[in-house]
Amino acid sequence: MAPRARSRSLLLPICTILTILIHGAHSFYLPGVAPQDFVNGAELMVKVNKLTSIKTQLPYSYYTLPFCTPSKIVDSAENLGEVLRGDRIENSPYAFNMGDAKMCNVLCRKTLDSKTAKAFKEKIDDEYRVNMILDNLPLVVPIQRLDQESPPVYQLGYHVGLKGQYSGSKEEKYFIHNHLSFIVKYHKDPQSNSARIVGFEVKPFSVKHAYEGKWNDEKPRLTTCDPHTRHTVVNSNTPQEVEDKAEIIFTYDVEFQDSDVKWASRWDAYLLMTDDQIHWFSIVNSLMIVLFLSGMVAMIMLRTLYRDISKYNELETQEEAQEETGWKLVHGDVFRPPSNSDLLCVYVGTGVQFFGMILVTMIFAILGFLSPSNRGGLMTAMLLLWVFMGIFAGYASTRLYKMFKGSEWKKIALRTAVMFPGVVSAIFFVLNALIWGQKSSGAVPFGTMFALIFLWFGISVPLVFVGSYIGFKKPAIEDPVKTNKIPRQIPEQAWYMNPAFSILIGGILPFGAVFIELFFILTSIWLNQFYYIFGFLFLVFAILLVTCAEITIVLCYFQLCSEDYLWWWRSYLTSGSSALYLFLYATFYFFTKLEITKLVSGALYFGYMLIASYAFFVLTGTIGFYACLWFTRLIYSSVKID
Repeated sequence: MAPRARSRSLLLPICTILTILIHGAHSFYLPGVAPQDFVNGAELMVKVNKLTSIKTQLPYSYYTLPFCTPSKIVDSAENLGEVLRGDRIENSPYAFNMGDAKMCNVLCRKTLDSKTAKAFKEKIDDEYRVNMILDNLPLVVPIQRLDQESPPVYQLGYHVGLKGQYSGSKEEKYFIHNHLSFIVKYHKDPQSNSARIVGFEVKPFSVKHAYEGKWNDEKPRLTTCDPHTRHTVVNSNTPQEVEDKAEIIFTYDVEFQDSDVKWASRWDAYLLMTDDQIHWFSIVNSLMIVLFLSGMVAMIMLRTLYRDISKYNELETQEEAQEETGWKLVHGDVFRPPSNSDLLCVYVGTGVQFFGMILVTMIFAILGFLSPSNRGGLMTAMLLLWVFMGIFAGYASTRLYKMFKGSEWKKIALRTAVMFPGVVSAIFFVLNALIWGQKSSGAVPFGTMFALIFLWFGISVPLVFVGSYIGFKKPAIEDPVKTNKIPRQIPEQAWYMNPAFSILIGGILPFGAVFIELFFILTSIWLNQFYYIFGFLFLVFAILLVTCAEITIVLCYFQLCSEDYLWWWRSYLTSGSSALYLFLYATFYFFTKLEITKLVSGALYFGYMLIASYAFFVLTGTIGFYACLWFTRLIYSSVKID
């Protein structure tokens, strides 16, 4: 797809370092990406975006419903992220001029037939919302809180219509929002006569319009809404019903309001966080887990290991060594390559790729480069970063492969380049076919699909091979102790050291560190709300890293103390098992917070959450593995082996 032609506003941080870290950046814009100034009477381009529903999760193009259309529908160029999100930005018949208030403007008159009436009813049933854009600001409906003094909550887009009953009747009817009262907020520049748009709000009404005599397309005049008699629409007491052969007249008002909000801060109201307390609670809760684990790791490292190593180094006879039990006895087997070592190398490389992508994305987000004003920017950035991080994936997987005395580096490079993206692509193609079947705008077009395949095979795969080549050329990592030729027999383990049990236990704490923030991320994705608290997210991510590393080290130490040296895969699966809890939580969230009833929508939810859980498994597993590798190399390099 062509990149968006017009420049996008990219917000940069101002205020203090603390504000940047906690609330994300705002109140500043990049040099060269200036706001647009409008003089009085200047034409304002109102654009329409997709229809969205939190009940179906299937976006549709605005003009799939028989709304009023301009003389020619023109598509706006969308970036890769916008296309994948299902955005379809087009021009609209709404005519706004800066500072020119309008009342009861007639847009068009439509007479429904059974097919169009059914289309409207289906969208009203599924609670679809209409999304619009003015000067890159999304249209919002302000909803007053119970506490009148608090600022209103903003709902993205207005509902197509609503269901209700006439008084004295039990029959449910469908009503359409055919009158829109727009409020455009602007900030006046005291130096010049120009203004900048800082808010775009709407109050939707359902009104059964009436007119006298014959309908005149050139000069329509309504009796229900007439600017000449100051008769305006202020309620929906006589709503417009949706039914076969119903005549619907679409109208709108435009009001311009001066605002103290400056252009650089215009997104602040949209991104207003009212639940900082919950996020701080999440951080404190997670820090408690980290402190507990850090205490355990410190105890192992400082007391137990120090004492064990001192005693072990003082032993003089082999008989005394035999009397010792624990991790020291398995020094001849601890660095024995595991079974399916090739697969482990591939997974570790993919985890490094993920880690690099998420780290750089979060840094960009905290600096304000991925603000919601840059629609699709976050997804585009993540895709491109994933592709370019392929070089690190190849390097990490081949370095580990060479440590395991492997020689066929090209085979490992190829598997690293295609395995994870291949699994994700297979799920994605199935989901995309389901979306195609629903005729939704969320279906990825053929051209975009080709672009994704090019990014994968044209850029990512070659970069993985480059990284693998560099990694294989480096000298192999030497083990701190020699490995015996004959594997040592592992003694019978206690029930709590059973691999399955310890792996499942290991995943609880990393998940516990992130699950509160996970709630807000899921709400943002599936309930169509903004998520722009990357400062909190970055802190939670850092806590996740530490938690994964520490829980793996603790359980790895206990495992080695019970003379079980098969730690390679277990270290990966211990922290990686947190992905299982993530998927279980996503299932819980689906049944308790979402109102999805359609089978296709449910399949989409679980398909995407399966991809997210798989990615989380790869990321957390790799963190745990590297922590355990560092730990084992450290402790075994500290003991003298005859």
